[in-house]
Amino acid sequence: MIFTKTIEQTPLTMGKYRIAACPRQLPCGQFAAQVSIASGRGSACTDRVMRFHEEFPSHDAAAQFSIAQGIDWVHATTRTH
Repeated sequence: MIFTKTIEQTPLTMGKYRIAACPRQLPCGQFAAQVSIASGRGSACTDRVMRFHEEFPSHDAAAQFSIAQGIDWVHATTRTH
């Protein structure tokens, strides 16, 4: 049996948003990137999850991509016009 070490990333907070990577392993052994972006508290909490089509060779690579995409989304959402 082969064990791989993955680094657990803690959620990143940007203003009112909490960004958390949620990579998952695919049947082929690659990893799919997913990111959760949550805001609010209690019954007013909103959580959006984005899934991406790209496949990554490691859990960490998928997590890094997910966090970067979450940061980009927050920047685009909070940009003032």
